Amino acid sequence: MKDVPAVCGGTPLFERDAAERLSAWPPADPEIGEAMQRAFADGSWGRYRGVHSDRLAKAIGRAFERTLVRLCSSGTIAVELALRGLGVGPGDEVILGAYDFPGNFRAVEAIGATPVLVDLDETSFGIDVAQLECACGPKSKAVIASHLHGASPDMPRLLDVAQTLGLGVVEDACQAIGGIIDGRPAGGWGDVGVLSFGGSKLVTAGRGGAVVSGRSDVMQRIKVFSERGNDAFPMSELQAAVLLPQFASLPERHRRRLAAARQLGRLLEGCRDLRPVACGRTNCDPAFYKLGVWFGRDEPASLERDDFLSAVELEGIPLHAGFRGFIGRGAQRCRRIGELPTAGSAARRMMVLHHTTLLESNDTVERVGVRLRSIVEALTSGGVSRNLAPPGSASVPRPERFDEL
Repeated sequence: MKDVPAVCGGTPLFERDAAERLSAWPPADPEIGEAMQRAFADGSWGRYRGVHSDRLAKAIGRAFERTLVRLCSSGTIAVELALRGLGVGPGDEVILGAYDFPGNFRAVEAIGATPVLVDLDETSFGIDVAQLECACGPKSKAVIASHLHGASPDMPRLLDVAQTLGLGVVEDACQAIGGIIDGRPAGGWGDVGVLSFGGSKLVTAGRGGAVVSGRSDVMQRIKVFSERGNDAFPMSELQAAVLLPQFASLPERHRRRLAAARQLGRLLEGCRDLRPVACGRTNCDPAFYKLGVWFGRDEPASLERDDFLSAVELEGIPLHAGFRGFIGRGAQRCRRIGELPTAGSAARRMMVLHHTTLLESNDTVERVGVRLRSIVEALTSGGVSRNLAPPGSASVPRPERFDEL
């Protein structure tokens, strides 16, 4: 029964202990423990700012090819600071994809601006650059371009169009640290880039974020807003200390995740109900915080996504639903451009695989791909021997929800 999906009465691919190890993050790197010990020994862990923060800011500046770096308390606040740095305020508009991290929509609202929703490009799975001109109005001040699920916007084209329209570009690379897009680091393209070091991110300190830019006017506005006798949105010295060794190990882990994502893509070729998100362009090495996988088809729908995810959860595989998106937000909160078909489809069909799976051996990645195909075949053939419970109710561990990070 080892080759039979658990939903058909077979043995789960990962029993509880193995599933917990598969989803475990952050890594138990000895270098992280040593950094914590050094911060304790020299007393820097309790300071507002010191040598670790300075070293981290310089390391981030080199990695993202940006001269100006400000560390902060989270990626969510980094988006808000970036918008404020671009001079966005009450009464302005900010354009963003209708399928995106919920905090980006809320960051626009937090500064009194209005979100303007545009669709995603079907090929790149980034914000649809072709819709920017039609979305841009007299109140439009900026655009948020997010790298999501291992895909990226067409950044060269987006920057050209944004410049023509007079829009500042906030590049959200919270999911894409380590990615290379058209020869440049993801996060190093826009007027201002934002990074996240949250608990499950590719580089983590439990919390934390950063803003990077080459524009002194942007960083000066952020400084004026943030400094209120002390930094209102700080990263601690201890957080900075544990991040430094992770940047050293990032290139090798990025290489492994990228190779595993490509391996999984090959394993799922020809499976109509499982299609990994693709970057959409050559000369790109995308980063994978979550590997996006399109589920099923809009018409006709052969399977329900929740049924499939419930069956996957029984296997201990950390695959879950993607973002809910913003297409249900009312006109009192945002302005919409068109029907947003790709964003709507993503809200219904997108699934995301946690990046820890991509750090496993080739054999484990192959077993995951084969088991996912087996589940599709079992559900479509009617070979299921038990009722499916809603996702989250199975006995195997479930990592934190993607849209609550």
